[in-house]
Amino acid sequence: MNHSVIKSYGDLALHRTIGELIKRHSENGEDIREVAKRLVDWHDVRKIADLGCGYGWFEEALGNEFSLILGIDCLEANERGFLAVAQKAAEAVRFMNLQLPSHIDVESDYFDLVVAAYSLYFFPDVLPEVYRILRPGGTFLIITHSAAMLEEGEEFFDFSNLRQVINNFSAENGATLLRALFADITSVDYVNSLAFDKEQSDDLAKYIDFKREFISKDVSPVVVRAKMLDELETRGTMRFNKNDRIFVVKK
Repeated sequence: MNHSVIKSYGDLALHRTIGELIKRHSENGEDIREVAKRLVDWHDVRKIADLGCGYGWFEEALGNEFSLILGIDCLEANERGFLAVAQKAAEAVRFMNLQLPSHIDVESDYFDLVVAAYSLYFFPDVLPEVYRILRPGGTFLIITHSAAMLEEGEEFFDFSNLRQVINNFSAENGATLLRALFADITSVDYVNSLAFDKEQSDDLAKYIDFKREFISKDVSPVVVRAKMLDELETRGTMRFNKNDRIFVVKK
């Protein structure tokens, strides 16, 4: 993964700000974490591993009934934020500074739940390790983007490199990739768009700036921002595909 992309995930304040911006502009008013939680049988879930945990975005939505939550992230800077969030949800919390895919230093058949929320497309080759650390009957919960998320931008720009990342594990190809190891796979679509009107151009500019490290390998973020703001001014309203898919996989 590009180092600048990795580094961008360590800015906790920025991620919280953009999270609130996305919430304000989402046409689907339900938190996707709440949708995902309803799909999990929590009765026997005590030990959780979160792959690409960041500052604990998923853990913010959990209760406090767990014995262990392990967060794995390639950025050491996320340790403090993750532990602060996770300790509210579990008796014991751990953070592992690790760039996936790689061996995870825990015993086999250990976790009741493994989570990968908006992260698996960065390290899809971790799937055999997920299978190893997940106990029989355990759940692998994945939240990922639709490949269609780039459609509006691709009307004007070639995002080949970014599309390659998304296509590593997307709503459209995720089930096929999972079937190499898992047989019990279900999924639920989370249909959403981000809507901006021309009075909200500042928010659109902030959203595009947030994505700058992802798009810079394809196109100058400055050029993308200028074009999208010009289109917003011309059209009055713009909507951006934010459809995601939740996979629930049983071992």
